[in-house]
Amino acid sequence: MTELLKKAFKEAERLPPEDQDALGRTLLEELASEANWQDAFGTADEVTLGRLAADALKEHAAGQTKPLDPDTL
Repeated sequence: MTELLKKAFKEAERLPPEDQDALGRTLLEELASEANWQDAFGTADEVTLGRLAADALKEHAAGQTKPLDPDTL
């Protein structure tokens, strides 16, 4: 474990239990999200990522996308 992460956990120990749980949930969710991205795109090469980007732009130009509304996430 890095020194920075040790320091962060040491600071987190000072929080009330409910805040520690909230922080723990957030951290675990972030780690799971990162793992999902790695599973989906971690081994993709530049050609594959370029093709995905081109497909997304083509869908957008064809009106097949919707604006992102953060309030509905």
